[in-house]
Amino acid sequence: MKVTRRLITVGFAAVMAAGVAMPSFAADLIAIITPSHDNPFFKAEAVGAEAKAKELGYEALVLVHDDDANKQSQLIDTAIGRGAKAIILDNAGADASVAAVQKAKDAGIPSFLIDREINAAGVAVSQIVSNNYQGAQLGAEEFVKLMGEKGNYVELVGKESDTNAGIRSKGYHDVIDEYPDMKMVAQQSANWSQTEAYSKMETILQANPDIQGVIAGNDTMAMGAIAALQAAGKKDVIVTGFDGSNDVRDSIKAGGIKATVLQPAYAQAQLAVQQAHDFITSGKKPAEEKQLMDCVLINADNADKLETFALKD
Repeated sequence: MKVTRRLITVGFAAVMAAGVAMPSFAADLIAIITPSHDNPFFKAEAVGAEAKAKELGYEALVLVHDDDANKQSQLIDTAIGRGAKAIILDNAGADASVAAVQKAKDAGIPSFLIDREINAAGVAVSQIVSNNYQGAQLGAEEFVKLMGEKGNYVELVGKESDTNAGIRSKGYHDVIDEYPDMKMVAQQSANWSQTEAYSKMETILQANPDIQGVIAGNDTMAMGAIAALQAAGKKDVIVTGFDGSNDVRDSIKAGGIKATVLQPAYAQAQLAVQQAHDFITSGKKPAEEKQLMDCVLINADNADKLETFALKD
């Protein structure tokens, strides 16, 4: 008889700070570890993975590493101590996370990575990531079109330790740099942060008031950029993002941000849990460790079909 077990969602730091003892073992537990849920993309990953785990009859332990590799290592220890059957992980750095994933493997716990890959093969069972280069090229093509193939622009780059930040930036420039009248006047990392993007944009505008566009490496940075632009009275600057969040969808529909690129956070997470279940129950591995999922351009033509990092039929 299939038993659906109660889901447990905890914040590790909060639990430890409160001095609450965590149960030592769960027979059918899947640990889901992501960056902060303040970013709706990572929250969608956790929600999608948790829902799939529940559907398949597992207990889920949802943890947040806040892009801190040391905290991530502690959370891996928690998963090991709890006897997790598998770990679903959106990691805290391509290099910094290899040892933590290897530690789980050495403890007999398979890891299934989503969104961000690590710089090692054969350590995780699978790495399911968006085709960030393909998506970035889609976004850049739309950005160039919106800009009329000319003008001064700013690029806001993601966290430098995150492989995706570099891949997206390269995808952008492999398109934009083909247009000689497109001039990048500033390029700065805002670390995927809306607050940081706002402050960086304020500073950039002081030195470069004459800009026509901003292309951001994710949606939260795009939201920060457009807020700073609007506060400065610059409502005609073209802003595009990358992720496909509901916040940016709403901005597109309201005539603010012009476009984004959807990467399927929810679907990636659910696929990872399904692959974990297949591995747990039969030892089946995916045909390829690294699996790419294509991205989709979102603009005013299809924004109304976007809901929580997925397109509705």
